[in-house]
Order: sequence, then structure tokens, then C-alpha cells
Amino acid sequence: MAELTDSEINAAIERGHIAQQTEPRADAVRYDKRNSRIVVDLTNGCTFAFPPRVAQGLETATDEDLAAVEILGAGYGLHWEALDVDLSIPGLLAGLFGTKAYMARRAGQTKSPAKAAAARENGRKGGRPRKQA
Repeated sequence: MAELTDSEINAAIERGHIAQQTEPRADAVRYDKRNSRIVVDLTNGCTFAFPPRVAQGLETATDEDLAAVEILGAGYGLHWEALDVDLSIPGLLAGLFGTKAYMARRAGQTKSPAKAAAARENGRKGGRPRKQA
């Protein structure tokens, strides 16, 4: 394995400093029981909130569990000790509320008038069309 040079190490440290100054990180976090939202104040002055029921591991958490949230890793993550749940700030801001498999299952649960109409139409035709090999 190749060893890192001092210049490569210094460049990596500099990239880390730049990331800390430019990437959004959590400055404070709280559970808003009244509105059922996790509220994250970011270091850039913005605030981000999301309903816990959409996040993997928080779907059935109690108010007390949700209120016991803490910030991890210089503001790059949120952690619920009692629930053994960790969520990343960059992931949350990108709309990722869990693993790829979890997000795929959630996408399949989406309800909309268009989806309902398509399901009714498929039902009239005898059900979901078979996949072609």
C-alpha cells in the first residue's frame, strides 16, 4: 500500500477545514412534540425539520425517545441512543431517511390519485401486468 506524503496529508486536512466551513452541519437539534417534527438548526443559519415517522428507526418511537436526540461527529449526524438510530445530516438534507432498501419500500407505499387510478385500471384488466422476461 502506498504511503501518504506530507503534502497529501496537508491537502486532506485543508479539504476538511473547507468542508467544515461550507457544508451544512447541525448546530442544535430538538423534538417539537406539538408539530411532531425533528427540528435541526444548521451552522449556516438555516433550519430543517422532518416528521420522524418518515425516518428509518423512528417510525414508532415515543415522544420521550424522540426528545433524546443528540448531535454526532462535529454536526454531521444525529443519534438516538435508546433507539440505536443514527441519521446523517447530508443524507437528511438530500431526502434520504434510511437505507436504500428502506427508501425503496417507502417509495412503493406512496399514495396518489394517479396511483389509485392506475391500480383500479389494472384491477379491471385482471391485475398487475406480468413482467416480460
